[in-house]
Amino acid sequence: MTREGPLAASAWDERDEATTKSMDSTLATTIVRVTLIHRIASGLYEAAAKRGKHERLENAKKIKKVNNSPVIRSPRYTGSMLQLSRGLLNKSVLSLRTGSPIATVTGAIINPNNLKIEGFYCQDRFDKKQLILLYQDIRDMLPQGYVVNDHDVLSEPNELVRLKDILALNFALIGKQVVTVGKQKVGKVDDYAAETETMYIQKIYVSQSIMKSFTGGSLSIDRSQINEITPRRVIINELMKGSPAAAAAPVA
Repeated sequence: MTREGPLAASAWDERDEATTKSMDSTLATTIVRVTLIHRIASGLYEAAAKRGKHERLENAKKIKKVNNSPVIRSPRYTGSMLQLSRGLLNKSVLSLRTGSPIATVTGAIINPNNLKIEGFYCQDRFDKKQLILLYQDIRDMLPQGYVVNDHDVLSEPNELVRLKDILALNFALIGKQVVTVGKQKVGKVDDYAAETETMYIQKIYVSQSIMKSFTGGSLSIDRSQINEITPRRVIINELMKGSPAAAAAPVA
């Protein structure tokens, strides 16, 4: 039988009040827990931010200390300049994240269609594999080497579909025979100079035999004088006395 009357109503009221108090207590506990979690998360975030800032500062210091040389901002960012091939090759690739070398540049990837250096062949410091550093992935050019974000910017040759045809050519500019449109032999390419802002080769330096040059020096050929490039030779316009192409190359 079910109890009815004032006693039953009083029992139900007490039970409702107890339930309400229990819910209020649970809600208060939940709010306290959420507040604590928020504070802990905020503290962890602030600690991580401080740690990240500290690591970035330390990495910057490491890069400055590479080879015990001071960091000099690259003219690439303050104005273009010409750089000979020996100033582009055999340099370290430096990770901005770790502040240490991750690879060494061993060769240039030259597009013969427009004489642009598309990137560089590199030897991985860790597993000695041949990888490729694309020019657009270079953050800065320092006397110590090329600065990149991290190791993951280096790619394997088979990953670069856009450069597949150029890589297949395996084009090497140095050593190419230079002739005029009229088939006059001029000499062989012994160096080139690229503009660091765009990485387009602006000049080639051609070594001549002693029979053709009293000094045995090189001729400086401007890219505007180049008529055609084939797999075997570089064809230039006819040389004229007093023209820029016929000027002796400066010693650098």
